[in-house]
This record gives sequence, structure tokens and C-alpha cells, in this order.
Amino acid sequence: MPVQDPTQRFSSRVENYIRYRPGYPPEVLDLLRQECSLSANSVIADIGSGTGFLSRMFLENGNRVFAVEPNPEMRQAGERGLENYPKLTSIAGTAEATTLPAHSMDFVTAAQAAHWFDGRRARREFMRILKPGGWTVLIWNERRTDTSRFLQAYEKLLTTYGTDYQEVRHERTTAAIDGFFSPSPFQTRIFEMRQEFDYAALEGRLLSSSYTPSPGDPNHEPMLRELRRIFEAYATNGKVLLEYDTRVYYGKLA
Repeated sequence: MPVQDPTQRFSSRVENYIRYRPGYPPEVLDLLRQECSLSANSVIADIGSGTGFLSRMFLENGNRVFAVEPNPEMRQAGERGLENYPKLTSIAGTAEATTLPAHSMDFVTAAQAAHWFDGRRARREFMRILKPGGWTVLIWNERRTDTSRFLQAYEKLLTTYGTDYQEVRHERTTAAIDGFFSPSPFQTRIFEMRQEFDYAALEGRLLSSSYTPSPGDPNHEPMLRELRRIFEAYATNGKVLLEYDTRVYYGKLA
């Protein structure tokens, strides 16, 4: 059975998550510099920071980053991976209760995470910790499902074997963005991303998802046999491509 507590869903998938999940395109920082006056002096609260993909981008930009992550295994992996950045502060907290001081952040960000939040409570908490005029930025890498025969087959595999894929896939929740920002206006930008995988990496990428059956589940081995079949059917020179639309939603909450 899938883990229902969203703060625990990835506990057994940390290593695959670190190795095989995509990061975020550098255009995201360019956008925030141009549209939101991001500078090296901006203070960032990265909510649901996980293993630190987005936090790393801000740290490399020179920012002070407060990485807020409720899952101990994910948080500790982020601390190990980012231990050489002195401007990182790792916090055991949630989107709804960050423990951060009021009016202390220039930006509140959430990458690949906001679909797990209680939207109403998280919005209230973001408003509490943001400085006047601060920005909220929500980011997802949305995997394309039908732009190639491989991606169509991969999507069918997930709908067949995923434990609760249809219920938790973040593409379903981007429709709630209006409600999260409302009554505040927000803007949207989309950037392209892709990952190239051999079979071993593709398997790791699949198993990094919280809705795939774990070893010992009766559907685990049949799922991997199907993954191998579609890889062999659609690989070119021993590789397949996962393609993404990186969606960035940004605005000021009021």
C-alpha cells in the first residue's frame, strides 16, 4: 500500500531521488532576476526542499537559504549534499509550520512539493514569513506523457502499476494554482527540460517515484519487466529521453 503521509512517502527512495530526478533549468534564476529582482542578497525559504536541488541553485547564486523539509531522510541527504555551503540553514519544518521568523524572507519557493501542501494553511504561513513585497515561487517539472511513443508507453506503465498515481500526480494539482494565489495575481513561465537514460538509470528514475510499488510488492517485478520491454522497444543507441515542461508560477501574496 502507498504511504499516505506525504512527509514520509520518499523515505525509502532517497538515493534514487538524488541520482535520477531532474534538477531545474538555469533559466529559472534568470527569470527571477529579471522579473522579481532576485539578487545574491535575497534571503530564500525553500519549502519542501527535499535533497536540495533548488536550494543548491540559490546557494550557488550566493543566497542565504533556509531549507525547510519535514522528511528526515530527505533532509539529511540535503544536508550531506550541501554541507560545503555556509549560507545553508536546514530546518525540520513543514509548509504549514516553517518555524521561520515573521517577515524575514525575500522569497518563498517550493519546487516539486506544493502539491503535498495544505494550500490554505501554507498560504497563510508564506504570508507570515515573507517580507512586505516578497515573492512566492512554485515550480514543477511536469513530465510530458505523449510527445513520443516511449513516453506514451511509460505513461501507460505508470497508470497500470502505480499504486496511487492518478491521485497524487502533481499535474492534477497545478489547476489549483489560481486558488493558492487568489486574490493575488500571478504569472507563469514554461521552460523545456530533458533527461537521457540508459536502462539502469531509467529504472532508478522510475523507482524514485513514491507511487511505484516497492520490492516485495507483487507488482514490483512485473512493472520492471514491462519497463525493460518498453526500453528495448524504443531506445536509440541504448538511451531513452524523458522530456519535461518546467512550470514556474510566481507572484506576491496579499
